[in-house]
Amino acid sequence: MIEIVTYPDPVLKRKAELVENIDGDIQDLIDNMSKLMYQSSGIGLAANQVGVEKRVIIFDINYKEKGKDLTVLINPTIILAEDRIIFEEGCLSVPDFQGKITRKKYIKAQGMDRNGKSIDIEAEGLTAICIQHEIDHLNGTLILDHVSHLKRNMYKRKIAKRMKRSNNGKTKLL
Repeated sequence: MIEIVTYPDPVLKRKAELVENIDGDIQDLIDNMSKLMYQSSGIGLAANQVGVEKRVIIFDINYKEKGKDLTVLINPTIILAEDRIIFEEGCLSVPDFQGKITRKKYIKAQGMDRNGKSIDIEAEGLTAICIQHEIDHLNGTLILDHVSHLKRNMYKRKIAKRMKRSNNGKTKLL
């Protein structure tokens, strides 16, 4: 079973690789990611959030009816982005943190579904925010990278203290 990787794990800062072949391993990854996302009460998840450096994201903003609107995007790209929206975001990989993030309000994205079929998505509001957030993960960008230096450093100090307590001072935060 896979687990959510949390900050400061270095995999979260690395750029994910293109999926060349949608095989059984990718299908299993998608299935396991969706189970984990729903169990964690998330609305989106990127493969590198579970330690797999592949360009795969899933999302379902209809969290009240889990599984009804699950979308899989393999090798996603944003081809158009317009207007701005500021939204209070959280992240499964950055626990106990929320920040006001400026995103594009409307986007067009392209990618492949889990069967390798090309798909185009037009999204606005929360769906657009979610897609941008997950693609950020694939590019090694966290919500911490979108907030002020002060807020980011406060969170880093909090995590460093937590790690120091849990590891008896043997681990340092980079």
